[in-house]
Amino acid sequence: ELNFCLFPNTSFCQSLFCRYRSFILFLTFIFYTAYHLSRKPISIVKSELHRNCSTVIRPVDLNITNNATWCDWAPFDQDNYQTLFGVLDNSFLVAYAIGMFFSGIFGERLPLRYYLSAGMLMSGLFTALFGLGFYWNIHSLGYYAFMQVMNGLVQTTGWPAVVACVGNWFGKGKRGFIMGVWNSHTSVGNILGSLIAGVFVSSAWGMSFIVPGIIIASTGILCFFFLVESKFLFSQRLPTPKQGRALRHSDQESGEAEPLLQNAPHTDRTVNSAISTDPPGVVEDHTEAISFCGALSIPGVVEFSLCLLFAKLVSYTFLYWLPLYISNVAHFEAKEAGDMSTLFDVGGIVGGIMAGLVSDYTGGRATTCCVMLIVAAPMVTIFPYIGMLLVCGGLVNGPYALITTAVSADLGTHESLRGNSRALSTVTAIIDGTGSVGAALGPLLAGVISPTGWNNVFYMLISADVLACLFLSRLVYKEAQSWCGRAPRQRG
Repeated sequence: ELNFCLFPNTSFCQSLFCRYRSFILFLTFIFYTAYHLSRKPISIVKSELHRNCSTVIRPVDLNITNNATWCDWAPFDQDNYQTLFGVLDNSFLVAYAIGMFFSGIFGERLPLRYYLSAGMLMSGLFTALFGLGFYWNIHSLGYYAFMQVMNGLVQTTGWPAVVACVGNWFGKGKRGFIMGVWNSHTSVGNILGSLIAGVFVSSAWGMSFIVPGIIIASTGILCFFFLVESKFLFSQRLPTPKQGRALRHSDQESGEAEPLLQNAPHTDRTVNSAISTDPPGVVEDHTEAISFCGALSIPGVVEFSLCLLFAKLVSYTFLYWLPLYISNVAHFEAKEAGDMSTLFDVGGIVGGIMAGLVSDYTGGRATTCCVMLIVAAPMVTIFPYIGMLLVCGGLVNGPYALITTAVSADLGTHESLRGNSRALSTVTAIIDGTGSVGAALGPLLAGVISPTGWNNVFYMLISADVLACLFLSRLVYKEAQSWCGRAPRQRG
């Protein structure tokens, strides 16, 4: 492990601790960027797997039997290609939703460094295997669906682990803003995934998966060698209590005195009359991990989970179908449609940061989400105008980002836990797992509804936004009461 602070200079230890904490934030940002980067290619490649062959120049030496589908990739050359794309989307998303409920349990009990490293290596493998179907000339729907199922399962290692790792290092000060900025990895990953896949999609779409697969596998190796998963593992090597107190004093001055995962107030400990070298405020956690039912009983977990179900339904429908929609309606080529869809994710970055800032200032997580969802609903109706991509992306992804980060951290360290510090990964998995059910339903419903007209898809998305608001209504009412002085203000 690490053995950095061997020097008696306290200021050196403070500086090194702060720098490594920033490095952890950067590392986890890169890790989850890679996760989303590897999920995005399927949405870009769809418009290449089934194309309008009448607009494609046909090679003179090509023997064809069907003029309408000669340029398509079987089995997606059939009239029900949208349904087949829905099968691929849901193979990943259903497996992800089911696996997420178990991932949090494993994340609480396994070393995060090994857990994340293995997850990213396996994600890289199955992402690359999907792309190798192009070079191996595989035309079996079962093959591609199986790769999506396996990728969905191993990708569940990411979110609970990175949130728990950030929670181990960062305190509660400005949590919404810090996590709002940090959560932009979702949109950054989508943007990079779109751009990388777009480079290869028209020439050799298999590389649109192989390159992201190599990238996420490489970040898995990076995780194995450089991730220190908690403040305790870093600080346990400090040689004297004086330096530990200096670190605590530095944290108090920066507003980060209380870590997200903290077992109990520090008390001096001695072993055989020798003073422990563990610094105050950084205590090894010996509590048992919270049960699934215990996590569900935390006030606000059920409401935010159900809200996220519908918010993520909207977000993932755009994630998987936006490039195809732009290609079909605006008549862009596959690469151009993929590049254009990145504007939605750019808006998502701004929306996530703004949601965190507003909720920090007002103390109203639920109200912030509800207002953004209400405004997003009519925006969806004018979404076909490409200029609204940025605004719609911010309003759709803002609540989604806030719930999966700051809200999950609030609930995972709720006062009802009475100091149990091993709930954050489980609570995060429950909230994101429930949201992933919506992520699976959205693209599935889009595949079923889109043949009847894209307007019907947008009506479905508006209904989901309204339902998401309804599930937050009780919490919004409580927050309004606290602002009016009728109830004590508290988050979660």
